Amino acid sequence: MPDRACAVRKLEPQPPAGSELWEGHEPGDGAVYVNTCADSGAGVATDDTVGLVFWAQDPPEQVVDLAVLAQQAVDKMLLRGPEIGITPKPGGKGVVGMPVYMWTEKGPETYGPNVASASAGGVTVTATAKVTKIVWNMGDGKTVTCTTAGTPYKAEYGKKPSPDCGHRYNVPSSTTGTGTFHVTATSTWTIDWVATSGPTGQLTEVRDSAVDITVAEVQVLN
Repeated sequence: MPDRACAVRKLEPQPPAGSELWEGHEPGDGAVYVNTCADSGAGVATDDTVGLVFWAQDPPEQVVDLAVLAQQAVDKMLLRGPEIGITPKPGGKGVVGMPVYMWTEKGPETYGPNVASASAGGVTVTATAKVTKIVWNMGDGKTVTCTTAGTPYKAEYGKKPSPDCGHRYNVPSSTTGTGTFHVTATSTWTIDWVATSGPTGQLTEVRDSAVDITVAEVQVLN
């Protein structure tokens, strides 16, 4: 769906004489305008504009719906779910009771900040999106909420637990119907916007990603 400029402007071209959009007036007596911030109106403009079409004697004061403009800015962004990093790695095998590290790669599309703007009626709204939390559904009935991007695992960490975003499995993934734990990471993007005219606001978007991992029992040798 194309972006819709949210503003009040003169309808071009003007409707022909006798059109109900003139509301009983004649061409040259005032003009017909369209408020594209509205969702419905008396008619559909010839330039495919959707909005409230109305007649006015004098040009109306410009009205811009800042919330709509902010959403248009957000729609220009590419906001993704987490680019999941996890130990054990998908395709590998972890062990029950060992620390699990979870993290996401940091980037404008996966963690922020992601910035975009949209303009209409002489007003520009700039939106800045950042991930404020990631909720990890670990596939074993447990969830972990992390307010950071997490710490990527390194071999030198050994058996130390993650300092900010971790988990431990108490049962093997063989206890599930699939033989793996389906791990889903859901990011909450908090989007702060500011208009050049002064007002500010906030929006929220949610994105998720998922991987499957295998966790086995510790093998004891006699």
